[in-house]
Amino acid sequence: MLPNLGQLEESVLLLVMIVDEAYGVSVAQAYEEKTGNTISIPAIHTVLKRLEKKGMLRSQMGEATAERGGRRKRLFEATPYGYQVISQLRENRLKLWSLIPKFN
Repeated sequence: MLPNLGQLEESVLLLVMIVDEAYGVSVAQAYEEKTGNTISIPAIHTVLKRLEKKGMLRSQMGEATAERGGRRKRLFEATPYGYQVISQLRENRLKLWSLIPKFN
């Protein structure tokens, strides 16, 4: 059975899989680029933490950089479970879309 994921959670999980170096700001920027909608950094952080708590993401602290004033970034990556969930979601959606008569 699939875990309950909202649309924003699903989008953020997909973006973490797409973005080379996934952290709060890069995911928010990718979200704006790919969807045309804006989202706050705190909202992205909330979703990232929620997905990590659900076991779909894991994170680690990156190296400190001069451009960030010596601060480190928390980098996120999808777990095997996260890939499994997104794959099942895709399958289920494709099945439903195929049932719509006007789209066949």
